[in-house]
Amino acid sequence: MRRQKGALRSYCVTRAVPAEQNQENNTVAIFHLSVKPISRSAGRSATAAAAYRSGEKIIDERTGEIHDYTRKGGVESADMVLPDGAPQWASDRAKLWNAAELSEKRKDACVAREFEVALPAELSPAERRNLALEFAKDMANREGCAVDVAIHAPGKEGDNRNHHAHILRTTRKVEAEGLGAKLDTEQAGRKRKDDLEQVRERWASLSNKALERAGHSVRIDHRSLKEQGIDQEPAVHLGPAASGYERRTGERSDTRIRQELAANERLAKAKELGELERQSREIDRSVIDLSGDLQAAKAERDRKPEVVQAAVSGMADFRAQFEQYKAIEAGKIQAREAFERHKLDQERKQAEQAEQAEQAEQAEQAKQAEKSPLIEPPKPERDTGRSM
Repeated sequence: MRRQKGALRSYCVTRAVPAEQNQENNTVAIFHLSVKPISRSAGRSATAAAAYRSGEKIIDERTGEIHDYTRKGGVESADMVLPDGAPQWASDRAKLWNAAELSEKRKDACVAREFEVALPAELSPAERRNLALEFAKDMANREGCAVDVAIHAPGKEGDNRNHHAHILRTTRKVEAEGLGAKLDTEQAGRKRKDDLEQVRERWASLSNKALERAGHSVRIDHRSLKEQGIDQEPAVHLGPAASGYERRTGERSDTRIRQELAANERLAKAKELGELERQSREIDRSVIDLSGDLQAAKAERDRKPEVVQAAVSGMADFRAQFEQYKAIEAGKIQAREAFERHKLDQERKQAEQAEQAEQAEQAEQAKQAEKSPLIEPPKPERDTGRSM
């Protein structure tokens, strides 16, 4: 499967509340939030992204290119959300995103940032729109940015619960005459991992309040299943490419096959651990039974010394074998724990390396701020709406 260009810095979490916690209409509330940069280095532009997501026509004043998506279907609503007291000019979608393009000079500039969220299928269309606008308004007031909210309907051939919103945010603050300084969350040296965690938590909180207001008992949780203390496999997210392949061919995609193999391997390991635990309990019970028999044998010591000696000797051998077995199993558990710690260390190192690389890239971009090299033309936008 080919990775979509420009999605290497995406953050995506797809998770479901356990079915036993949600018996309402046999539906499961889904948590999904991904963040992606709209970057010139990936051949993208803010004007093209906004036109595609809103289903409108926008002329890019910087390049002269016309982005016309007025024939695009599936756009349920498109709203501009501004901070309190913001100037009126920023409510014009074409003016705003042209300002975003013209305010950046570098060929590798990040001209916008997109937040894609799954809207709870349990809510009505009006409730889903209000939730997305509330999230956008909170972001606009908190950061001083302009936010473009486009709600897309589920694909005709996909999951009919896949209501989602594309929330496009400026990377600079809205001012009276245009866009000003970079947002705090766009400054070099920021820990984007911490910023993302706050955004995820805020979306989950607002979504759960909306579900509660609507009278639904289902809830979503931005935390991992492990953090929630739930022993359950996360929901499978195939992605648009794999889902599209399966719809076209009727066959399982490579992504699904890999996920099923990994799940089977985890189940086999869990079964093995369960069997070892059962055997350990059986041995413990045997030791207790033999201990009781040994006490009875001691009472007969004077009458049958040879029997007592045999029982004591056999018990000692059994205990020695049991201790050896426990030592072997303890070694296996330690090896598994060491392996898991190694995996966690590797993942943490990779995350740190990615963050360091991005910080280095931002530092390099800052050095080139005064230069104006040749700018590559933007490429057409593609919808990245998630298929569940």
